Amino acid sequence: MKKLLITALLAVTASAWAQTTVKVEDAWVRGTVSTQKATGAFMRLTPSANARLVAAQSPVAGVVEIHEMAMENDVMKMRQIPGLDLAAGRTLELKPGGYHVMLMDLKQQMKGGDSVAITLVFEDDAKKRFTQEIKAPVTALGGGNGPAPMKSDMGHGSHKH
Repeated sequence: MKKLLITALLAVTASAWAQTTVKVEDAWVRGTVSTQKATGAFMRLTPSANARLVAAQSPVAGVVEIHEMAMENDVMKMRQIPGLDLAAGRTLELKPGGYHVMLMDLKQQMKGGDSVAITLVFEDDAKKRFTQEIKAPVTALGGGNGPAPMKSDMGHGSHKH
């Protein structure tokens, strides 16, 4: 009985110590023109355990929000959402025409070749928050949908902010 109790306590303690991590891949920010005050950040997120993206911050933007694009009455609309649920081991793609991180009240032009620091804020199942810092390269205007060549079946149409 004592052995069983110790094993159970160790299992509970080990799970409490295990921290959820989120793998961030292919992050990029769309370049802007000098007068543009908003742009999108895109990436692929794969959590090690269930998690939720609840916020983001960046020194280049006064306001950072999580957004979704959705069709409403045959019109594509963009809106802020409170967060994005991430299922353990499943990749969620933030992409033009879908979910994305919106950088608004930009403090400078986003130029191709630059890099943008973004802090992603996640919550685990216990509502414990953790952050992850990323550096996302800026894709030059007219440079396509990301830093690497994308497949042509990704046609999302234009996505202006």
